[in-house]
Amino acid sequence: MIRIPLFFATLSEVLYAALDAIGVNTRTVARRTETFLRMETMCTVGYIQQGIDISIYHFGSQSEGTTTPGLQSDTDTLFTMNPVNIMYRVSDWKHGKENYLMVKDDSTHAQHYMLQAYRSDTPEPVTGRPLHPYFENDSDGSVLLCNNIVIGNAALFYGDRHLQRGPSNSDHEDFDYVFAYQCDTLPSEIVAWFDKMRHGYWPPQEIFDCVRHFPCFLVPDGYYASLKKHLEWRITPNLIERKLMFCLNIVQRKCLVVLKMIKKQELVKYIQHEGCKITTFHCKTALFFTLERTPSDAWTKPRLLECIVRTLQTIREFLFQGECPHYIVDGVDLLDGKLCRECQLRLEKAIRVMIQDDMHVLFHIEIDDLGQRLTQLPRELMVQSHVNARIFGHLAKTMFEEYLSLFYVIVQKLSSEYFYNLQSSLIAQVSFLTEYENGDVSQYSKDCTQFLKTNLCSTLATVVSSDCLRTGQAIPREVWLMYSESLDTDVASSRLKLASMLYCCGDLQKAAYVLDQVAQRLDDSVVSACGCRLLRNVKLSQRFCEFTEHREVQTISSKLAFCVRFTRQEMFCVPIFMWFEMFRAVGDDVQHRSIAQQQWMDVAEVDARPFMLYLQYLTYRDLGERQRQLRAFGELQQTVSSLEKMKQLYHRETVLNLFGHCLELEKNLQGALNVYDTSLRIIPRNNAANKHILRLTQQMNV
Repeated sequence: MIRIPLFFATLSEVLYAALDAIGVNTRTVARRTETFLRMETMCTVGYIQQGIDISIYHFGSQSEGTTTPGLQSDTDTLFTMNPVNIMYRVSDWKHGKENYLMVKDDSTHAQHYMLQAYRSDTPEPVTGRPLHPYFENDSDGSVLLCNNIVIGNAALFYGDRHLQRGPSNSDHEDFDYVFAYQCDTLPSEIVAWFDKMRHGYWPPQEIFDCVRHFPCFLVPDGYYASLKKHLEWRITPNLIERKLMFCLNIVQRKCLVVLKMIKKQELVKYIQHEGCKITTFHCKTALFFTLERTPSDAWTKPRLLECIVRTLQTIREFLFQGECPHYIVDGVDLLDGKLCRECQLRLEKAIRVMIQDDMHVLFHIEIDDLGQRLTQLPRELMVQSHVNARIFGHLAKTMFEEYLSLFYVIVQKLSSEYFYNLQSSLIAQVSFLTEYENGDVSQYSKDCTQFLKTNLCSTLATVVSSDCLRTGQAIPREVWLMYSESLDTDVASSRLKLASMLYCCGDLQKAAYVLDQVAQRLDDSVVSACGCRLLRNVKLSQRFCEFTEHREVQTISSKLAFCVRFTRQEMFCVPIFMWFEMFRAVGDDVQHRSIAQQQWMDVAEVDARPFMLYLQYLTYRDLGERQRQLRAFGELQQTVSSLEKMKQLYHRETVLNLFGHCLELEKNLQGALNVYDTSLRIIPRNNAANKHILRLTQQMNV
């Protein structure tokens, strides 16, 4: 029997308000979920457009709305390779597909399977000695797929930046990308969850009916103690788990967030053995079991602290008995391989003391200043909305950077595959998206399709203009219409591409007019966004955050300034000096690019505001307006001279190179050389500054 002190109801009210103030509230949770579902949809639309059969899912704390800024949760993304058919039984075989049968032997641990290769023309196993290094013969001669096929391909893609943690592979510690296979037939370990007798309070029957036909996934993660670890794949019911999380009320989500804070700050102190850890998934599992045996009317604001204690008690029971069963997958112990018995008992004692001490541990939680907030009145906490506004701002920026990243991949692929016929391929892509948008698709799909269409039209307009400038032809009227219709991709980038084209074709007055318009739009409510590079600790203006908090998410691009990108097919619409950025490699630089870097290193890309200043400097110079030219030069100089401003730039080396060019035009060659040298210290390889230094040194020695 759990003792519930009388003051718990009052403290629950304060704790509820404190969690509201740091982003665990209905509005913020809904925006988190919407944002990540939109990003899923964008990936789906983008891959469909490219003819690639891959499904993308966002799982974990970010999409479920069970995180805070202080918890610093990763973004978990799962990619499924749909052309591969996973068979639970041979009757699931499909003609023309790459087929694999899930098999076990006596040594295979629960939740793990091996994948036996089957032929694509007949439902028979592949035989003989495998020619591919990622296949291996089992003792009975069957051909099995090794799970290190994923690690090998990821290492090739990410290059020197490859990070591998369990089944996750990425190029950044804040992102976990898991490449998996989808199994449409649920294995017996998961079917057992649907079949067992239920006498609990949760989940409701409609949830069971909804998830019964959800697929599961096979991730490349063998059992830690298995001799065949490299051949084993772990089954995971992520979609079922996510649906369970989506149906939680706000009190239940707040409960889980507090458990995560306690785990991250307090419980880790009692784990003293290398390789041992208690995870967020342990907390989530304990919450599921607690929900099952706790009446629904208990999950209310005044009883929040009681619910936290109940869930901690569930964790304590698991630790005491030395077993934490998986909530869905039968026969799995989540403590196995995660916590040794000594650490289990240490944690059990620590949690027992926390409960006996009436949860005073909460006043010591430093994450998001939770302990300090608990000393304030709920009324005071309610007015502290700045944290929530920042969350909205970061979510909006993250979403559009994901959109941009996928758009860049599409254009890069088209640019490389159809180098001499990019115009036709872009027109075909716009037509495809128009047809797709008019079909039976969700509103999210329509919004994502519109984003891609607008950005593709902007690129198409510049590609056609570049070809006209190259051949000396007049720019057709329909291209001007395309520019006009695609100006609102964001606040600045499409307008800057138009201004750059106008400068290159000699229409300086119009170029200056467009640049003045951009300058007026780039106020302190605008935030930069990039699809190819990540910035840590980027600062978002309070005005931008407040704007995003009170606007529909799909409209927020009106306050974002995307980095400006030109492919080689657009080179005649960019000042000649920037051509160096499209051919930045020197010596063996190309060999030091990952596949991910290859998607942007042959383009010229630069942050919007510095590019605007650079174009203003060139335009006013050619117009003979020296004062305005010097004003643009001074603002660009202030940008590169400010450490704080430089930290907020995505393409620092390119901005420095552009400023170096301005110094050259000002006849300050030594200053330009120093700036190029600074650029090289930031990015030593694949930097056009190498060519500028060589060129300028030769010029100075003449």
